[in-house]
Amino acid sequence: MANYTFIGGDQKQYGPVTAEQLRQWILDGRLNAQSQVKAESDAEWRALSAFPEFAEVLATRPAAGAPHPLPSGTPPPLPPVPANSNRLVITSLILAGVVVSAIFLILISIFAAMLLPALAAAKQKAETINCINNEHMLATAVKVYSTDNTNHFPPAVSWCYSIKVNVGSEKAFKCTAANSASRCDYAFNSKLDGMDESKIAPDTVMIFEADGGWNANGGPELMVTKPRHARVFVVAFADGSVQQLRESQLNTLRWDP
Repeated sequence: MANYTFIGGDQKQYGPVTAEQLRQWILDGRLNAQSQVKAESDAEWRALSAFPEFAEVLATRPAAGAPHPLPSGTPPPLPPVPANSNRLVITSLILAGVVVSAIFLILISIFAAMLLPALAAAKQKAETINCINNEHMLATAVKVYSTDNTNHFPPAVSWCYSIKVNVGSEKAFKCTAANSASRCDYAFNSKLDGMDESKIAPDTVMIFEADGGWNANGGPELMVTKPRHARVFVVAFADGSVQQLRESQLNTLRWDP
């Protein structure tokens, strides 16, 4: 069944509609013989009277009179889309994407600024704990050496070699906050050289942070001048305990057994 498009009295285009619908609108006086119509197969508009299929129904209506502007129930035509509308839409989407990206970058910067101090503090805390564990293992290894050698501490000049077998891994000699290439980041109190453990005061310094390297030994002059862990220095004592000390506490340390 053929469909038709027509121009209403308001000069707007409607359709497609069926032949039966056109016949009804002719009878209702909404279309007349001069109404411009185009069948689906037509390339040009023609007067309604040029269509033989509508001749009979047109004969029942007067030819004069303008058709009603809009058949009842027929949807209005869609307004034409401006040629540049697509460009405007695309431009709007691009601008929206740029704005969203900028906001995202700003938020990332804010979050980074908030997280970096916390991450730095967490790293520093982890390095401090690692150093405490290292000195505790080294102090324990010295006391094991003492137990195996008639209660005498190792020679100061070779303390690293002497206790290495009791430590298990050389990682214990390295402080992760030291940033040095040496094998050892700690020193041994030289005044404990080969001493009988029973004659040493428990609160005497045994092992401390230093930059002297492997088998470094000496006194307070070897201790690092700048704390590796925020504001604290890590020190192990003759009784095997390990403490975190502030710079103001260093002058209270006992170096003589």
